[in-house]
Amino acid sequence: MDPKDTVAILIEEAEKGAQIVLQGEDGDLEPVVVAAEPIPYGHKVALSDMEVGTPVIKYGEKMGIARKKIAVGEHVHVHNVRGLNTEERSVSARG
Repeated sequence: MDPKDTVAILIEEAEKGAQIVLQGEDGDLEPVVVAAEPIPYGHKVALSDMEVGTPVIKYGEKMGIARKKIAVGEHVHVHNVRGLNTEERSVSARG
């Protein structure tokens, strides 16, 4: 994970209300996020609130744009994120 990440990938499915413990690059466990809804294995969970148009950051890189408002703990997938267009792909989240 990168400190700029707005999402994390689940390594097991999470039921609504499940506490999701994050593991940083150094292996240390980080604060818990509570799943706001069921989230399948391998899918993303929101680590921060995102307004419409907010970049979705995974592994320190912009990987999409929020199409809907997304709250912490919500499932982040194609229903609420759109892919990047050609111009957006050329701009890194790292600055």
